[in-house]
Amino acid sequence: MVRIALLSNPQSTGNRSLLPRVRSFCADHPEIFHYEVESADQIGTALKTIARVQPSILVINGGDGTVQSTLTELYHSGQFGPNPPPVAVLPNGKTNLIALDLGAVGDPIVALERVLEIARGNVADHIVSRELIALSEDDGVPVLGMFLGGAGLADSILYCRNKIYPLGLPNWLSHFLTFFALLLSLVLGMRAAFLPPRPASVKVQLIRQGQIQGHFSLLIVTTLRKLLLGSNVPATGRLGALQLLVVDQNPLALARAVITSAFGKLHYGRLHGVQVESGDEIRISGDRSSVILDGEVFLAGAGRTIVLRHTDPLPFVRLAA
Repeated sequence: MVRIALLSNPQSTGNRSLLPRVRSFCADHPEIFHYEVESADQIGTALKTIARVQPSILVINGGDGTVQSTLTELYHSGQFGPNPPPVAVLPNGKTNLIALDLGAVGDPIVALERVLEIARGNVADHIVSRELIALSEDDGVPVLGMFLGGAGLADSILYCRNKIYPLGLPNWLSHFLTFFALLLSLVLGMRAAFLPPRPASVKVQLIRQGQIQGHFSLLIVTTLRKLLLGSNVPATGRLGALQLLVVDQNPLALARAVITSAFGKLHYGRLHGVQVESGDEIRISGDRSSVILDGEVFLAGAGRTIVLRHTDPLPFVRLAA
């Protein structure tokens, strides 16, 4: 009897060293159906095959980009019909935002053991619902994800990805160097080719709530229950909507956002350069501003608008007790 279908992407950074352990674990547990893909365009075929074995839980083993591609296929293609299996995400890749929100932290093999333990019992006790962000460019076919970063945050992520990660340093050191470079750029106002660029002007429109425009050090849209540094969605916010956080390009505003978030004090509304809102539809436009949805880059260039909406909820497996 297949209890778990495990979808692995060997090309994700974390799997370069992890995958041999995953294969060994699956070989010792015949309850797991393991399917490996080499690229995102194989995920649709993988899900069609996985649907035939009717797993109790679908587990994704890859980075945020792999999770995004799988959720997009799962939502649009309907390989499992109207009742897809709940999804679990192993902690993998460089960011693990989705896995963290679902309580998957630490060793991926330990997390996989926990998923198998849940699959052997009452899975329903561990199901949580999560809406997804549906991103479309000029109302085209949407791509789905759970966490979008824009403005200075997107610039910093791209800076880390394109200039720091190629150095082959440990993740923690890469992230520290990126943060240090961001401080030099934002706090001291330094401009150099080896530093992140100054964020471009971005216009953010919340349908029925108005418009926000300016230069932002942080722009976050998410359906996850955490916004920044572990801060939960404010209790006054409406779950099921898109949660928006924007922080002005100002050192004091950024410090205020980090500190208030760390203490769980973020609230809806605007306070000294920090604004938190929720809405059903958000439109982002700008001259040359990039946004990143779960690892994939989209450009809100001149004459182009990125439209964000939330989907109906999908079932996920929360690993934390």
